[in-house]
Amino acid sequence: MSVVYILEDDNIMAGCIAGAIKKAGRSVKIKHFKDAISAIQNLDSNNLPKIIFLDILLTGPDGFTFLNELASYDDTNKIPIVIISSLDFTGKDLSSYNVIGILNKETMYPADIQKFIKEYLSDAH
Repeated sequence: MSVVYILEDDNIMAGCIAGAIKKAGRSVKIKHFKDAISAIQNLDSNNLPKIIFLDILLTGPDGFTFLNELASYDDTNKIPIVIISSLDFTGKDLSSYNVIGILNKETMYPADIQKFIKEYLSDAH
């Protein structure tokens, strides 16, 4: 079973993201973390997440701290990341962090999340 991480400190938003993931029709185990430290401590090299949905403005160390941590290890630096934030990342190149998409919390739809799940949890990935 594929593992999907949600790093989001707002329980309501995390629930919305999890609901969209479940409706994508893939068999997944969702792990929700409210802060970067908990997510980093729970990384298991034998069962890494297939994709991570990441809020940047987390309580404690921010999402960029998490991205830098992932980027520093060979087994985690290729995990696809989808940033979900109210911040504007227009014109920012985050490909060095393996960011595959950026969704704006104010304008995104469940289908936006499901698109990433369907693509990155397919047999091709």
